[in-house]
Amino acid sequence: MKPTVLIVGAGDNLGAAIARRFAREGLHVVATRRRGNLSDLAQQIERAGGAITTVHSDARDEAAVQRLIQQVETDIGPMAACIFNVGGNVRFPIGETTTRVYTKVWEMCALAGFLVGRESAAVMRPRKRGSIIFTGASASLRGSAGFAAFAGGKHALRALAQSMARELGPEGLHIAHVIVDGLIDNPDTKALFPERFAQRGADGILQPDDIAQAYWMLHTQARSAWTFEMDLRPFKEPW
Repeated sequence: MKPTVLIVGAGDNLGAAIARRFAREGLHVVATRRRGNLSDLAQQIERAGGAITTVHSDARDEAAVQRLIQQVETDIGPMAACIFNVGGNVRFPIGETTTRVYTKVWEMCALAGFLVGRESAAVMRPRKRGSIIFTGASASLRGSAGFAAFAGGKHALRALAQSMARELGPEGLHIAHVIVDGLIDNPDTKALFPERFAQRGADGILQPDDIAQAYWMLHTQARSAWTFEMDLRPFKEPW
């Protein structure tokens, strides 16, 4: 059985790029998302000679996460890495942020991260090795007007990652948090910010494949020099 990488939140852009990068190194990719198309990603990886299993699963559901991890470990292969890449970026003025919106965003960013992180760590701990990488955002470090819910969820995810790193690092598990600070090149952001795309050019916008390379580097770091937190931004990004 090949070692596996579980990617929770395997969207069409960053999640797919991470999946392709790990597949190139021979890991069996288990790509999950709550809904949406996964067949295109499966075809890309299989055409390149990689192995992939796709699963629709809700990372906010404790029982579903437990079933998913058990399926990976029992039917596919031991988890060498887990990437938590669930988003939740929505914009609402504070007066229009309902309890439902705030709760849903927190569930996607924080609760789901906790469930996936806890269950992944449970199967990695006996082996004393494995990587768990959480995708953060600019909102992990600072709140912004209209993003109270998103910033709250991402702050909580960062705190979770820090706590897990301090607890599990000495046991041989590499826990890392990646702050993606800038626009990622994809059709949705290009439609929303056409001027910034035109002004900055391709290397002035975060490229999914380049971000994915950073995730692979984190996974393969020597234990004598682990990175906990990495921030990624284009050279033109103000910060």
